[in-house]
Amino acid sequence: MSYYAAPIAKLIEELSKLPGVGNKTAQRLAFYLLEMPINEVEELAGSIVNAKRNIKYCNVCCNITDSETCNICSNPKRDGSVICIVEDARDVVAMEKIKEFKGQYHVLHGAISPMEGIGPENIRIKELLLRIGEHDVQELILATNPNIEGEATAMYISRLVKPLGIKATRIAHGIPVGGDLEYADEVTLMKALEGRREI
Repeated sequence: MSYYAAPIAKLIEELSKLPGVGNKTAQRLAFYLLEMPINEVEELAGSIVNAKRNIKYCNVCCNITDSETCNICSNPKRDGSVICIVEDARDVVAMEKIKEFKGQYHVLHGAISPMEGIGPENIRIKELLLRIGEHDVQELILATNPNIEGEATAMYISRLVKPLGIKATRIAHGIPVGGDLEYADEVTLMKALEGRREI
């Protein structure tokens, strides 16, 4: 038996489907939405529908965009010979925030994970290979996540492009700035040691 009127119960049910939103948070959000002025609720609902209807994938890098080609790929100042490969669109934003990378991106929309039934054919590797064949790509920076799936994906891509004579590099992993060695796990310490450089 539901303690709420049917429209509220349905709203709570839908909100609890969002990642990181449990039943209690969904209840709080539902009641917050009910207290908002109707025009603000309609604006929120409209922006969700608008984003869902108008966002598509860039025909070059597979990043999310509202046009055929995203603003990074259509920017003539970006270096198309260097491509940073990331797992999802949020990773592009993270890289862009540092304002240092002047190349282009390729968004895979996932990582190879045999345990979850995700193989190379389920992510945007085919599009990457087509792109490499059509453009003068010199280097791929493999910026997949530093976990088993990300490492497997980076290794798979590097092996694919090696015969093509394209340089494949991996972003460094290790101790974060301001971190203490005593709190780092063994894998992080190992990666930090492997990625050491002369100063």
